This record gives sequence, C-alpha cells and structure tokens, in this order.
Amino acid sequence: MEYFFVFLASLLVDIVPFIGPPAWTVMVFFQIRYGLDIWLVLVLGVAGSAFGRYILSLYMPVVFGGVLSEQKKQDIQFIGEKLSGNSWRVRLFALLYTLIPLPSTPLFTAAGMARVGVGNIIPSFIVGKFISDMVMVLTGDYAARNAIDITEGLVTWKSVSGVVLGVLILLAFFCIDWRYLLQNKRLRFDFRIWK
Repeated sequence: MEYFFVFLASLLVDIVPFIGPPAWTVMVFFQIRYGLDIWLVLVLGVAGSAFGRYILSLYMPVVFGGVLSEQKKQDIQFIGEKLSGNSWRVRLFALLYTLIPLPSTPLFTAAGMARVGVGNIIPSFIVGKFISDMVMVLTGDYAARNAIDITEGLVTWKSVSGVVLGVLILLAFFCIDWRYLLQNKRLRFDFRIWK
C-alpha cells in the first residue's frame, strides 16, 4: 500500500504548476519512513511524476489561457511548434533539462500552453527524471541516516537561493520573447504578459 502512496504523492506534487515540494522529497519520505525498496520507490515515483506532468500539460491552457495577453499566447504557440517537432534535438533538450536541478514545470507549461502533445518529451523526461531523482533519493537516504550531522545549516543561502531561482525561472519563461529569440537568436524580454 505504501508503494501506491509513493506513486500518488509524486503524481500530486507534479500536477501543481507552482512552488511545491519536488517529487524526490516525497520519494525520500516514504522510502525512509516505511523502509521501502529504493529502486521500486524510484520507478513508481518517476512514473507518478511523469503522469502528473502530463496532466499538468493538459490543464495549463485552461488555467493561463484566460489571463495571458494575445502576444504572449502567440509566443508560447511558437515555442510549442518547436517542441512538437519529431527531432532528436527536442528529445535531447528535454533530457538535458530534466537532468539539471531545475523545476520541469516550465517545460510542460510550454507544451501545454502551446497545445502540443508531450509524446516527444515524456520519454526523455522519464530517463532524465529517473537519473536526477536517483541521485536525490540516494543522497536523501544517506542524509537521513546521518541526520544529526547534517541538520546544522539546513536553511542556508543555497536552499533559499534554489527556491528563488525556481520562481525566477518560471517568471522568466513567461517574460522572454520566445519568437524573437528563436528567430533572431537574441534575447529580449517582454514584461507585458497579463491581459
């Protein structure tokens, strides 16, 4: 039953488009709390996470579609056209993006807002997510076993800056003029994203 909760909790935290706990923290919690097999926790957690991101991509057009400006919607549609290609570059980008410790919300937000199928990015997401979550879950298991030594300095400038960086990345995603960037290879911001 605990393994089902690993899947469900990972799905729920990755359905949420805003700041929430990463799925790996849920995996670590259940693995440590109930002494579960790390590898089964990883498989079920990543599966739940992928399903959660898929659902996120389905409802994002409804959530943000009514509040974004027409220009921003066109920019996001343009990104979606780039993501919808059946190119190895799209898959490689999704893989590399999920390997780095950044939230995958912007990736699936772009796919959802552009109304493109996430079939091209889900396999790469699963591979990258499994690798990055494996590192985090194994590290979390080590940290839990050595908690007394680690608790000093839990709230550090690194942990706070990580949360701030995640919020800034999500905001930057909406403020970048993607069409201009992809067509002219120059970065330009447009802060008029709301209606």
